[in-house]
Amino acid sequence: MFSEIREDLTAAMERDPAARSRIEILLCYAGVRAILMHRVAHWLWGHRLHFLARCFSELARFVNGIEIHPAATIGHEVFIDHGTGVVIGETAEVGNRVLMYQGVTLGGTGKHRGKRHPTIGDNVTLGAGAKILGAITIGDSTVIGAGSVVLKSMPANATAVGVPARVVVQDGKRVAEPSLEHGAVPDPCDKCLERIESHFATLQDRVRSLEQELEKLKGERRPVPASRPRE
Repeated sequence: MFSEIREDLTAAMERDPAARSRIEILLCYAGVRAILMHRVAHWLWGHRLHFLARCFSELARFVNGIEIHPAATIGHEVFIDHGTGVVIGETAEVGNRVLMYQGVTLGGTGKHRGKRHPTIGDNVTLGAGAKILGAITIGDSTVIGAGSVVLKSMPANATAVGVPARVVVQDGKRVAEPSLEHGAVPDPCDKCLERIESHFATLQDRVRSLEQELEKLKGERRPVPASRPRE
């Protein structure tokens, strides 16, 4: 457990440019404290001290504003940046070197027992407010954009955004470390809006051309006034 604590503190030092010391991280970083307290609760849960584990996890939620079920599995070097509002469900599994921001939800769907929460691969970035729902899998080195709602499994080495989320980038390159640029992911609606604007401009040109032809035809068909007879 102590080696995991050192890894968590090191992960925060490496990934947050605002971090100055491990003491500061330990005392002032709610996301790091939540992970450390979860490791204690998870140990209690693993030793069948379920009630005590739940009580300790409730204390951690009250102190940190982050809710992690004691049965959830969290890997090494996981960093929750800021963290307020993060919810991680009972059967969720989080891989190694995962980076998640405030408001992330690893939630379940339905009331059935068994696996009902997501499995997050290694080196994954979960943007602020991302909702990953159900017993789905997020592949290694994938980025989930801020505010996205993920309802189906995502491949590795991909970027997914939107509601519901869909893959917009997948170049096959391995991501060695989670990216901090989760707010700069592509907008899946951009190309659609560009096509609509282009089509609208084409229609405008066509209507203008037809109006000109119509005016021309009206001028050609205008009757010539008859000359008045001489008296």
